[in-house]
Amino acid sequence: MSGVVKINIVESPETLKTLLAKQKTATAKERVQALYLLKTAQVETVQHLAVVLGRSRITVQRWLRLYRQGGIEQMLKIYQPSGRHRTIPDWAMERLKEELENPERFSTYKEVKVWLEVELNIQVSYDVVYYLLHDLMKIKTLMRASKKSPKTTKKKNRI
Repeated sequence: MSGVVKINIVESPETLKTLLAKQKTATAKERVQALYLLKTAQVETVQHLAVVLGRSRITVQRWLRLYRQGGIEQMLKIYQPSGRHRTIPDWAMERLKEELENPERFSTYKEVKVWLEVELNIQVSYDVVYYLLHDLMKIKTLMRASKKSPKTTKKKNRI
């Protein structure tokens, strides 16, 4: 019969049920549930399993392929993309941390930006420097000093 799943699930239904209860993420629960439904013969085809789980047939087939290749461990391993690389490399971050140990070295974020350009030849925007220092490094001392207007004394005219 077309679409019938040909997979040998080595775990028992009780083991899968216990494993299902231990899962912390919804994705992992869905994957274990797919194995449980197949093992207990509640579904027979990949298409039926996909409908029951609310996933596409291709997604379910990918999960089963992972299970065939490396067992339940491989199936539950969730891909985490590394993300975009930082504009400022780690070695430059270390140099910047050393420079920031001297509290009088920088008084504004713009000074840090200029230092990065001149000393390390790293071109970044002001926003990147602000995010780096303020949000990532949690340095709040480089805030711009507010400009205070000089106090003017008004002479009262006496009549």
